[in-house]
Amino acid sequence: MTSRFMEFRRKEIINVANGLKIGYADDLILDTETASIEAVIVYGRPRLFGLLGRGEDLMIPWSEIEVIGEDTVLVKSEGETLPRSGRTSYLSKLFG
Repeated sequence: MTSRFMEFRRKEIINVANGLKIGYADDLILDTETASIEAVIVYGRPRLFGLLGRGEDLMIPWSEIEVIGEDTVLVKSEGETLPRSGRTSYLSKLFG
């Protein structure tokens, strides 16, 4: 089965360890030397409609993906949060 990234983004990511919905894939980390996908990034949830920024991003290593189905991606992951790397909320831009 092959899939484009746009199709992959529409698949819901579910953690099989606890049954919780993680979200949807927002970004990928690619290793350009080996041409392989290292991890999937799920952006943090917006706080107060995004005015107060977002929660921490979640990085899911590609090795922790169990199954990629037609509608869902099943992972067995604790995940690790990533710093927001330069992304700031609208209010923090206004008030420094």
